[in-house]
Amino acid sequence: MSLSTMKAVEVIEAGKPFTLAELPVPEPGPGQVRLRVRACGVCGGENIVRLGLLGVQLPRVPGHEIAGEVDAVGAGVSTWQPGDRAGIGWHGGSCFVCDPCRQGDFTNCAQGRIVGVSYDGGYAEYVVAPQDALARIPDALSFEEAGPLMCAGITTFNSLRHSGARPGETVAVQGIGGLGHLAVQFADKMGFRTVAINRGREKEKVSRQLGADEYLDSDEGSAGEALAKLGGATAVISTVGHSPAQSDLIQGLAPNGRLIVIAADHVPIQVNPDLLVFGRRGVAGWYSGHAKDSEEAMAFAALKGVRPMVETHPLETAETTFQNMSKAKYRAVLIP
Repeated sequence: MSLSTMKAVEVIEAGKPFTLAELPVPEPGPGQVRLRVRACGVCGGENIVRLGLLGVQLPRVPGHEIAGEVDAVGAGVSTWQPGDRAGIGWHGGSCFVCDPCRQGDFTNCAQGRIVGVSYDGGYAEYVVAPQDALARIPDALSFEEAGPLMCAGITTFNSLRHSGARPGETVAVQGIGGLGHLAVQFADKMGFRTVAINRGREKEKVSRQLGADEYLDSDEGSAGEALAKLGGATAVISTVGHSPAQSDLIQGLAPNGRLIVIAADHVPIQVNPDLLVFGRRGVAGWYSGHAKDSEEAMAFAALKGVRPMVETHPLETAETTFQNMSKAKYRAVLIP
């Protein structure tokens, strides 16, 4: 393989397996940065391009939990230099002129791009992205650790710090998997009384090791009722897309508490309005974050010792690694 080409994994046709390919190394245009990918996390969000959703144009290289080193910069880029350690997450750039951007709400940019959907992502040896999509990686984090923090990490960190909960109050994390094992760590380090909720007792020990103060087995009965018996939660972070379970958790909210959904099965959540009216409870969602949010999530993780538990796999195994993603303990990472 020549220096002008690179190994990459593409979605060629919607609904078909990932395909290993040899592609030209992309050149950064004005305002763009090229990153040499050192690690890229595997996330369920890849199903968007894999299934041809959101109007994605195929072929497309997926991957949005990217960590690497700046390799080259385009014209007009002054804040990034070759050799800088940087990551790229779900939010792939803002337009800066729509109403949300003018209000500083870049994550809700009306023209916001998604890495690995709007343009080629990190299942490759190199990736090119707008300079505003890059986040600096602290030296304390390895590339393998930084990758998952660019999506799973930023989403859990952001949802918790905007949950309204204060140190000492109860926060519950439903689902101790790729998202939840990070949410438990962040919640513990933020000073919350942390309750882990999962099916079965298999993950009780690791949940407590990660910082959970209490553990609830949802197979033993209503997790919402059990949470209410603990005094109720100021916030519940739902990391498992299962609407019936999310509906059940609402009764576990303390007055003024909020259920914050960060994973969905695309089925309506049924809510007893009495639970909302009496106690002023609420149901909300949280969506990722921009590059500055990613920097703050990584800085907090580096400072407080929050780390994703990762399995590494060669880029060439992207298809089998994606298929076995739910079996990973707890985040799978591809290494080009």
